[in-house]
Amino acid sequence: ASEAQCLSYTGCNFLRQRLVLATLSGRPLKIRKIRAKEEDPGLRDFEASFIRLIDKVTNGSRIEINQTGTTLYYQPGLLYGGSLEHDCSPSRGIGYYLESLLCLAPFMKHPLKIVLRGVTNDQVDPSVDVLKATALPLLKKFGIDGESLDIKINRRGMPPKGGGEILFACPVRKVLQPVQFTDPGKIKRIRGTAYSVRVSPQMANRMVESARGILNKFLPDIYIYTDHMKGVSSGKSPGFGICLTAETINGTILSAELASNPQGQGAAVLPEELGQNCAKLLLEEVYRGGCVDSTNQSLALLLMTLGQRDVSKVLLGPLSPYTIEFLRHLRSFFQIMFKIETKTPEEEHMGGEKVLMTCVGIGFCNLSKTIR
Repeated sequence: ASEAQCLSYTGCNFLRQRLVLATLSGRPLKIRKIRAKEEDPGLRDFEASFIRLIDKVTNGSRIEINQTGTTLYYQPGLLYGGSLEHDCSPSRGIGYYLESLLCLAPFMKHPLKIVLRGVTNDQVDPSVDVLKATALPLLKKFGIDGESLDIKINRRGMPPKGGGEILFACPVRKVLQPVQFTDPGKIKRIRGTAYSVRVSPQMANRMVESARGILNKFLPDIYIYTDHMKGVSSGKSPGFGICLTAETINGTILSAELASNPQGQGAAVLPEELGQNCAKLLLEEVYRGGCVDSTNQSLALLLMTLGQRDVSKVLLGPLSPYTIEFLRHLRSFFQIMFKIETKTPEEEHMGGEKVLMTCVGIGFCNLSKTIR
């Protein structure tokens, strides 16, 4: 890896993508001018926390940051894994860290078991509930499965103070299977979780009622769990929220979620409004469609890239700006290009425009995995 030329970027955007892809491809990375013109220049605390997490799961990484925190040099080591703990910064949700761990975990030397502490549900990052409901089934499609693949929520934590705790465990795989995932299928059921911490348990029931009021017009099979955590397991701040998932006959899972405003910020939200808006967001996600929902587009594309030297196809809804940038990064780190075909609603008879993504995997092999 030392001969591979160092990739150079400027600015703080897409820091996670760059670090994750550098770690997988073994290419060193230099990022300059991180928020150089702001009053408070350099890396933020949640980014520093993310870099520490990457350092924990790898062995022999070299990370150099200048005094002002505006330049970062990263030379990746080997993905090591094992049993770890990490305290995430409460300014971002645990989802911010977990999304990247989902990309790295299958390629560790030892199966990863990590306890993450912080904010489990917020308004910015995908919540732990949504990643559990959508990302784990996606990993299984690529052959990463087994009893040890799990996300367990021990405590919920809402912003601003957090206090949540989750356990993420993932087995290691030597190679990934190629996938042909082009027919999302019809929606057969909707599941969800309405949670409330440090507020009246009635809040969850009110959200369920209002969400069902909209969704029952389309489908009879709807079950939304209420999850009211008490005492220590309810974290340090009050709040409530709801996450909904729609599952199709072919195993596609689309998700939507909303959370209340953090304590002391913004106007108070009514649980009824939250439930209704989340139901509408889910319908919007179903309209966008595809076989992978918009939160997990980049994870699906990464797993396709790292698959065996065979053709993988996935049908996606409209690409999010984050995914578009991710495709550019895949090209610079792995020299891989996707074939992108647009499908109009007339061809597919449903929803918005779709994109068929096709690529040939690079045949990535997990060399650090111990052979037993």
